[in-house]
Amino acid sequence: MRILIVSATSFELAAVNEAFSSCNNHEIEALVTGVGMVATSFSITQKLATEKFDLAINIGIAGAFDKTLELGEVVDVVRDQFSEELVEDGEELKTYQEIGLQKGSSIYNSTFEIPQLGKFSATSASFKKVEGVTVNTVHGNENSIKAVVKRLNPQIESMEGAAFFYVCNQMKIPALQIRAISNYVEKRNLDAWKIKLALNNLAEASKIILSKL
Repeated sequence: MRILIVSATSFELAAVNEAFSSCNNHEIEALVTGVGMVATSFSITQKLATEKFDLAINIGIAGAFDKTLELGEVVDVVRDQFSEELVEDGEELKTYQEIGLQKGSSIYNSTFEIPQLGKFSATSASFKKVEGVTVNTVHGNENSIKAVVKRLNPQIESMEGAAFFYVCNQMKIPALQIRAISNYVEKRNLDAWKIKLALNNLAEASKIILSKL
């Protein structure tokens, strides 16, 4: 199997590089896209337009709205959407679909199912399936957090996930998005973030995923 590993940053990729570079069962190539949905869309499209892969995996960290998710926990993002595809009509927000600018669903799904993965040795937590939103503006204001939770009820947020799914779906490449929770979505407080733990658990998750493919 030929697998494309996609991360927004080099430090996210470095966390899982050992697991994937030591894999002899599959041909694996890595891609650092840069942060955000525009950079991600361009980089993946350019890659998939010139090379063929059997599977693409987006790996990185994310913030959690859902406080039942533990910091450091690794999750399988099975549904994702762009939270800011909206039109303001006075105090009302309308989607592109509601005003006729876009047909079909704005929700993009994982297209690759992984069997039950059991427990992660680093976290003793289940490999949970979650729903996310992809944002240009990372939430850090109490009012905007409440608004997006009320409107979409996401469990996690990233800056690339839905763009990754969108391009892979358009290019008909099976896609899987794996993220570790580095922080809760709240007023920005870097002291409370657990980036190192999240990256360590991503490395453990990568080993498990490879063992199941």
